[in-house]
Amino acid sequence: MNTHPLLRIGTRGSPLAMAQTLAARDELAQRVPALAEPGAMEVVEIKTTGDAILDQPLADVGGKGLFTKELDVALLDGRIDIAVHSIKDVETFLPSGIALAACLEREDPRDALIAPGFGGLDGLPEGSIVGTASLRRQAQLLARRPDLKVTLIRGNVQTRLKKLAAGDCHATMLALAGLNRLGMAETATAVLAPEEMLPAVGQGAIGITCRMDDTRALEWLAAVDHTETHIRINAERALLAALDGSCRTPIGGLAEFTDGGLRLRGLVARADGSEMFETERLGAPADASALGDDAGRELRARAGDDIFA
Repeated sequence: MNTHPLLRIGTRGSPLAMAQTLAARDELAQRVPALAEPGAMEVVEIKTTGDAILDQPLADVGGKGLFTKELDVALLDGRIDIAVHSIKDVETFLPSGIALAACLEREDPRDALIAPGFGGLDGLPEGSIVGTASLRRQAQLLARRPDLKVTLIRGNVQTRLKKLAAGDCHATMLALAGLNRLGMAETATAVLAPEEMLPAVGQGAIGITCRMDDTRALEWLAAVDHTETHIRINAERALLAALDGSCRTPIGGLAEFTDGGLRLRGLVARADGSEMFETERLGAPADASALGDDAGRELRARAGDDIFA
């Protein structure tokens, strides 16, 4: 038995983050013989600022990097060897010295509506209150149903569902992937098609980062990297990079493999849903990043700079 773990895996402590980390650990144990040995891997819980501040919009307290910053620091100072993230929480531009080395096979990227007694979006009565912390969800919701009211709800899946049950709102939206990973898919009263609600860039995908100079970790992570998922993520993150939007800019992006190659859909909107700009690209998987960059540049030009302020 190893006295010291060969691989220390950093993660946030929420139930969903832990479920994703254990999935990554199990995949590594299955594909890398050295990591299948008892004690070869250790899971290290890292407290993040994003998990501690729940009463303010992310954009007001530093953006989605609040969920990754402490993990990045732990990586760079050697306390952990790899970090497991929800890709949609990973900043557009990674800190120097850190690489997104692997993506696990993507779960369902769609959004789920939880509206007990009402079913789908069309079933919500006029003036219903929908709780969400996502400007992307808010903008698309209000574009389709301007009669609805949106209120801030943050916290992990369990916290949000408790707030819904307490009557803080009539409905909320969560990533279907998270519900699936927690064995809570039956909580959803409707699954929203991308045509109704374009997902966040990277939604449903687990990403694993490591230090760029850690050749051993890079080799092990290559063994669990799901090529198709990584190609899709490259297209979506290139779209995001070209838009260079902040957490105050509602942005959606989804790349999918089709018979014709890779299809990428992108969206940028005003938070109140008053304006929404959409585009799509179809091309070869090898051109994923170029497709994303091109689509992002088009949306940036059409939407104008003030939407990104």
